[in-house]
Amino acid sequence: MEGFINALGEAFYIFITAFVHIFKDRVKTKHFIDRLVYIGADTVPVVFITSMFTGGVLALQTYSTLHKFNSEYLIGVLVALSMGRELGPVLTSLMVVARVGSAITASIGTMKVTEQIDALETLAINPYSYLTSPILFAFMIDVPLLTIISDISGIAGGYLVSTFIFHINGHMYWDKTKEIVDFYDIYGGLYKSFVYGIVIATVSNYFGFKTTGGNQGVGRATTSSVVVSSMLILTLDYFLTAIIYR
Repeated sequence: MEGFINALGEAFYIFITAFVHIFKDRVKTKHFIDRLVYIGADTVPVVFITSMFTGGVLALQTYSTLHKFNSEYLIGVLVALSMGRELGPVLTSLMVVARVGSAITASIGTMKVTEQIDALETLAINPYSYLTSPILFAFMIDVPLLTIISDISGIAGGYLVSTFIFHINGHMYWDKTKEIVDFYDIYGGLYKSFVYGIVIATVSNYFGFKTTGGNQGVGRATTSSVVVSSMLILTLDYFLTAIIYR
């Protein structure tokens, strides 16, 4: 228990320090843009394809049930609500953890075991300002933007399956979706994704800075980072849902 509390305190310290240095030192534009592109733009294809097929699967799964009640036109509503409230932010965050969070932990962990971070401190460069602040800032922006792409592609995937496979009227699909789904449903998912972005950045930075034991230690830290980030996202999803949609 003591070890868990210490780890929680250290992770919180890394988050607070990185967050303060965003405003205190003004994150360098070049570092920030590099992280923004790496976390966001380079992850778009993964999020797009995953969400597109997820929306299609939702349409396939719900059609048979709705068809019994002659309510096939509500498929768009179910897909939009599922993507906007839950699957969009959660799937996006898990994809970001797998692709980016692990890489960031490995990168910082390698710097730690090769004493590059010690070299930064020797040169009077704050490693939290130089390394973690751009990462945190980029995650806070990129994950919600990726979630929007996930929502749109998921709804589009449901539309393609509904219209081309089940021959549902496309205008009715969109009309009912716009009629029933409101901004609050999408906003709640974006709020979740913002929190998940902070969690991914903090956990990735924490395990990177705590890496020890050479190359094997980097591998262990990377694995721990992915597992802990994924568990926190799925756990927090319950509590955030209870708060937002109660």
